[in-house]
Amino acid sequence: MMMGVTAEQQELREAVRRFLTDRAPLPRVRELMETDDGTDAEVWRQAGAQLGLQGIAIPEEYGGSGFSFAEQAIVLEELGSALYTGPYLASAVLAATALLASPDQAARRDFLPGIASGESVATLAFTEDDGSWQPDAIRLSAAGTGSDWRLDGHKSFVLDGHTADLILAVAATDAGLSLFAVDAGASGLNRTPLPTLDQTRKLARLEFDAVAARLIGSPGDAAGVLDRVLDVAAIALAAEQLGGAQRALDMAVEYAKIRHQFGRPIGSFQAIKHRCADLLLEVESLRSAVAYAAAAVAADSDEVPVVASLAKAYGSEVYFHVAAENIQIHGGIGFTWEHDAHLYFKRAKASELFLGDGSYHRERLAQRIGL
Repeated sequence: MMMGVTAEQQELREAVRRFLTDRAPLPRVRELMETDDGTDAEVWRQAGAQLGLQGIAIPEEYGGSGFSFAEQAIVLEELGSALYTGPYLASAVLAATALLASPDQAARRDFLPGIASGESVATLAFTEDDGSWQPDAIRLSAAGTGSDWRLDGHKSFVLDGHTADLILAVAATDAGLSLFAVDAGASGLNRTPLPTLDQTRKLARLEFDAVAARLIGSPGDAAGVLDRVLDVAAIALAAEQLGGAQRALDMAVEYAKIRHQFGRPIGSFQAIKHRCADLLLEVESLRSAVAYAAAAVAADSDEVPVVASLAKAYGSEVYFHVAAENIQIHGGIGFTWEHDAHLYFKRAKASELFLGDGSYHRERLAQRIGL
């Protein structure tokens, strides 16, 4: 596996950072938080047309750029740093990975080009009201044969579920778990936005009442697809967490340099120095974990199931700790609604729970390695 950063990857990072700084600064994030969909349509279009971000890890034969997950992880890190509010994780990671992991060539040809260009937003509907990421917790049912399938039940905590054009829903059939494509305008589908702790990331509850659906692959073959999707998504989210943790650390260090107490910058006090040094060690350790995990996905390594849980568990804990310490270093002002520190704190907590928290992934890892 290749672990270094190439010149092209560094140029990609700088280009994405410039784009987000110019088109999606934090004041704009605050504006979008108050909207129903949280997306600036023009910025989303430009991300696809100018930078090709949505299709960066999608093969060229399906309209993408044909790069690897290592490049996509760089994009995700920058998106996490900027608290980007658009549906990138839902569409370019969850949905795209599900289609790429499926053996259904026709579905890839039909759906991936729209996702790669950004013209179509897709998402994966997995969890239900209990919020469990265990496949055996799925109760959405599917009945039918051939091209005539109907879904009944509900999904909850669906990322960008109320605004997505295409929904990939995991449902139980007589043959086992199966994956279905549902058009957003399908009759019998009701989508309701959910209130969220992290207002920069939108979630929804979906209700299915005999909703027509297209089977992806064959009945009962979704278990293997989901294992791949959840592993890749866990590493993708860890990359986002790395970006957020780095930004929170940068905010804390910058404030420690300019905030004076007793005639000195607070960063000159030993307690603050040690605190920032400890946070730097955690962030750099997470950086190494994410780089290794992303390289494992890019190389299609057998280690992916192991490093996915490691990266997600560690990323969740590091991001939450750094975001919380950022508020403490800022003092009273960090607790106010007007300060950006709390935005990162809320994203850190929400990201910790999404796809399973640290305890869930440590248990998952223990089961996978036979402990």
